Parts: sequence; C-alpha cells; structure tokens
Amino acid sequence: MNIFLTTLTRDLKMAFRNPSSFLNPLMFFVISISLFPIAISPDAETLMNIAPGIIWVITMLAVLLSLNSLFHSDYDNGVLEQIVISHHPLPLILLAKTTAHWILSGLPIILLSPLLGVALFLDSNSIYILMLTLCLATPCLSLIGSIGASLVVSIKNSGMLLSLLILPLYIPILIFATSAVSQSQFNLSINGQLYFLGSILIISLITAPFISAVALRISLE
Repeated sequence: MNIFLTTLTRDLKMAFRNPSSFLNPLMFFVISISLFPIAISPDAETLMNIAPGIIWVITMLAVLLSLNSLFHSDYDNGVLEQIVISHHPLPLILLAKTTAHWILSGLPIILLSPLLGVALFLDSNSIYILMLTLCLATPCLSLIGSIGASLVVSIKNSGMLLSLLILPLYIPILIFATSAVSQSQFNLSINGQLYFLGSILIISLITAPFISAVALRISLE
C-alpha cells in the first residue's frame, strides 16, 4: 500500500502543477454538452430524450483526451523506465496511476453531471441513475484506456491511434450506460444494465493493470 499511495500522491501533485492536463478535457466536457441545446433544439422533450447519449459520448471523448497525459510525461523524463525495472510490482504502480487519472478526469465529470443533467431537462431520478452509471463506468474508461496508453506510450502524436484502439472497447459501456439512463426515464427495470456495468468494472480492475504492465514492457523494449 505504501508504493500505491506514494505513486498516487505523486501523480496528483504533478497534475496540479500542470492543471491544463486535466482542466482542458473537463472544459471540453462542459462546453461540448452546452452547445447541444444551441445546435439541435432548446425544446425540453427533445433534449431529455437525447441527453443520456450526449452526456455519455462526451464523457468518453473527454476521458480519451486526458489519456495522453497518463504516461507520456513519465516516459519523456525517463521515470517510466525506472518504474518498469524497479523491484516494485508494476501492475500495482499502474493501478495507482490509473486511480489518479480517474480522480482527475472521471470524478469531476461525476460531480458536474447533475448540473448538466438539469441543463438537458433530465428529471431527478434520471440524474441519479446517470451518476450511478458514471460511478460504475468511468473507472472502467480509465482502466481500459490505460491499456491503450501503455501500447502507444513510445509513439509521438499518438492521439488518433489511441482513439482507434480504445473507442471500440468503450462501446459496450456506452450501450449499457445510456440504456440504463434512458429506461429509467420510463420507470423500466435497469438491473441488467447495472449488473453488466458492475461486471465490466470488476473484470477491468482484475485484468487491466496486468495487461497494461505487459503492454508497457513491450512498448519500452
């Protein structure tokens, strides 16, 4: 736990020294969602029907934008190679770095989602389900994204390649999360969607750090 907490604290401190690394994706999230009422229609019923899809697609893109900062700074200054050859368990260190990424990207989105849900005319129950799906699924976005970030860490200007690798893996999360919020608007059961999201979270927590560690070793060879 000491190495986990040390790595987590270090990454958070480094991020706050360079706040643009996590503020830019967050601003993208807020501004993009704010533009939809202007671009489509200010009609409450129209926005309420498309709100789950809007919020979740923009959430995925915002997290994807922030993934470039997950390993690149450590790779550029040589710290990442020292981490790989150290005697500490690499999957645990990568889990700590991914946790820091979620705290800086996923957690602010969860906290902002009620305000944006109100702006898109979601009712209180739908906002609650939206936050619940975000709590279950945004850690999955960071964990799965860490695999792609590990694969392309040594490639310059790898944003497009990272998107091509990761976005297809995000599709099941998008389907179940948007379906849960949409069905909650009609008072339908959403237990199945929540169970699937919980299963994806557990599987991601168990497997993603180890896959990321293998991918990182391959990228640095």
